[in-house]
Amino acid sequence: MKFGFEEAQTKYSSGSQRARIWTEQWVSRWIYCPNCANSRLSQFPANLPVADFLCGNCNDQFELKSQRKAFGAKVADGAYFTKIERLASSTNPNLILLNYSLGTMAVLNVCMVPKHFFIPEIIEKRNPLASTARRAGWIGSNILLGRVPQSGRICIVRDGVPVPKETVIAQWQKTLFLREEDADARGWLIEVMKCLDLIGTVEFDIEQVYAFEGRLGALYPHNMNVRPKIRQQLQRLRDSGYLDFISRGRYRIRSSRP
Repeated sequence: MKFGFEEAQTKYSSGSQRARIWTEQWVSRWIYCPNCANSRLSQFPANLPVADFLCGNCNDQFELKSQRKAFGAKVADGAYFTKIERLASSTNPNLILLNYSLGTMAVLNVCMVPKHFFIPEIIEKRNPLASTARRAGWIGSNILLGRVPQSGRICIVRDGVPVPKETVIAQWQKTLFLREEDADARGWLIEVMKCLDLIGTVEFDIEQVYAFEGRLGALYPHNMNVRPKIRQQLQRLRDSGYLDFISRGRYRIRSSRP
């Protein structure tokens, strides 16, 4: 998908500056709101603490991260304490990850992480900047993408080809129930969803989830009843439509196809 914003080339000499302008313009023109299907996002004024775009219909906010290389297990983000404080806010933004080719001025991949997957456990605190730095003592953050389940990474463009809008919206709707949970409850649900990813099959037995008892116990050391907690999360995922109950102790991850 081509950028088509050649006017930015004459104004900005730096490749990173041109890319920032191009990607912001591309999002403004082509990205819709997957939360409510509104056809356009509006760009915020520059230099807001977190968000870059707003849906004028449902008021969901979006933060854009764009780069040439593929995104890895973590993404550098803004001020740590600002991010943590905003996690509990209704204005906490969804994350847009955009991968582009500067040479061909093409969007290669666009992925979104819905805001309901953002819990304190996926925000990593970076070391303070050195005393010799311009912003000495400033503490940034990293977003740990590796801690986000596959269902929380929704592709909008894959290898230059747009994913059908109805597919994107269906995938988004599948996990909206997480917005109704507090941070602690969401944390448990998300970690169990991550375990289901690691099992790697659509159908699974509860014993396969119990195999992650040690992993979950290490994440939540104050919980002395991990197996009952696992059963509780599977029940919650079933009641929310994320899983289907097949038979005693056996489940299936429900398809998000429209």
